[in-house]
Parts: sequence; structure tokens; C-alpha cells
Amino acid sequence: MTDNIRQIAFYGKGGIGKSTTSQNTIAGLAELGERIMIVGCDPKADSTRLMLHSKAQTTILHLAAERGAVEDLELEEVLLTGYKDVRCVESGGPEPGVGCAGRGIITAINFLEENGAYEDLDFVSYDVLGDVVCGGFAMPIREGKAQEIYIVTSGEMMAMYAANNIARGILKYAHSGGVRLGGLICNSRKVDQEIELIETLAARLNTQMIHFVPRDNVVQHAELRRMTVIEYAPNCNQANEYRALAKKIKENDKLTIPTPISMDELEELLVEFGILGDDKEYEHLVGKTAEEVAAV
Repeated sequence: MTDNIRQIAFYGKGGIGKSTTSQNTIAGLAELGERIMIVGCDPKADSTRLMLHSKAQTTILHLAAERGAVEDLELEEVLLTGYKDVRCVESGGPEPGVGCAGRGIITAINFLEENGAYEDLDFVSYDVLGDVVCGGFAMPIREGKAQEIYIVTSGEMMAMYAANNIARGILKYAHSGGVRLGGLICNSRKVDQEIELIETLAARLNTQMIHFVPRDNVVQHAELRRMTVIEYAPNCNQANEYRALAKKIKENDKLTIPTPISMDELEELLVEFGILGDDKEYEHLVGKTAEEVAAV
């Protein structure tokens, strides 16, 4: 049923702009005539808001909890059509501190598969929360659903740390499930030498920086209106950046098994590019109070 569908997933550190990047990219793919379904795998249910011009879509798990079982749902209650006929679904998640979101994601995906949601599609896009340290959020990879992973990152230390961790998660299931890394998407934070830094990280991870998305306030203006940039300001430069990224993903055949690096190697890379100071620079400060430092 899903053999001919490109099943892609966007991962990245929380707050990196992953959902915004993914929805704008999907809008670009839809413009190219691709038939797409977004499956939101984030309990915030914000993976489809720009497509639907809504705050948050009703989730499969929320409705199933109200009804008593997922079997009591109808597909049209949870599958909505957004911009350029993109199909939109949110899996939802448990209440904070209760249950595993990963199980909910698979329950939702199985429901969609059993009810014909994957028919007549070219792409399915999974938008997955944060890091993959929690096994639950690696579920689309573990279950062989997401086959092609794009990591949204930036030149900031924690975003790169998360990208490396996600690469570890992909490597863990690369041989058993066939998942591959499609590339890093640099969502710029205007860090010095950001392009060179992410290109270097990509090379170390055995992948590519598939696109550099510049920072532009038009993204925030579009978000305020709950729209993608491509819909809100179709002729602006930023819309063309997302179109370029969409075209690169459509044509991408560089799918690799990642080679994550150690924490020491990552820190050395950050020192090399001036993001972190060398330990030797700060050795004399370790364990000293502000008063003691001032007295030196």
C-alpha cells in the first residue's frame, strides 16, 4: 500500500523551527504537483496549523479518548484538507507525564493505514518532536514508517548536539529498518560561519547540508496569519528558498547511513569554529567565584 510513497520525516531540537520549515517545504512540494499527507507526531499538534490556518487540529488520540477507542473514529473526522490539497492529520499525545507518545504515534499511523489514508499519495511527511533520546519519538523510524530523515539544525551548539543525537538514532535502526538520512537543513540563526560549520558537520555525519534557509522576518509575519510563506507572500525571496528546498528533497538521491561523532569530536568542531572556547582558556576559572575571578 505504501511501497511507492516517499515517507520522509523532519526531526530537530525543540524550538529550531522544524514545524515551520517542514510545512513551508511541503507547500513547495505541493506546488510541484506532489500529493502529500502530513502526519503530525508532536503532542502540541502544531504540525499542520499553517496548512489549515488553525491553532491546532483535533488529534486522533484526543478524539479516541473521548470516544473510548480509536476504532470508533471515522477517517474524515481527523483527516482534513489544507493548502494545495495537502492532507493533514495530527496524532496527538498523552497528557504530560502520563504514557508514551510513541505508542500514540503508531496507533494513529496504523489507524490511517487501515482506513485508506495512504492511498493516492506521493509523499507522507512525519513531523516529529525534538530529539530521539526518548524511544517513543523514534517510533516512526523503529516501525519502518519514516524511511528518509531530514534534520533541521542551525549553527547553535544545542541544535548541533541534537542533530548528532538524531543521527545516532537513525544509525541504530538503519540496518534493521532501512531508514536513511537525507540531509541537514540549516535553519539559520545568523551564527558566524554558519554555512561552513553545518557543511562540516554534515560531512562528518556522512551526509549533506541539503539547503541553507536564511533568516527572514516574513516567516514570522506569515506565522501570525497561520500561513506558510509560500501562500502568504508567494513572490518573496524566502518563498523561493522553501521552493528550492522542496525541489532538492524531491530530487534527492543521496540517502546515507549516518556516522555520528563523539561528544569530544563535536566540542572540538565547535571550538574550531569559535562557538565554544577551548578548555585551556577557562581552566584557571574552574571552581572560582565571581569575587575570586575579579581579584585575579
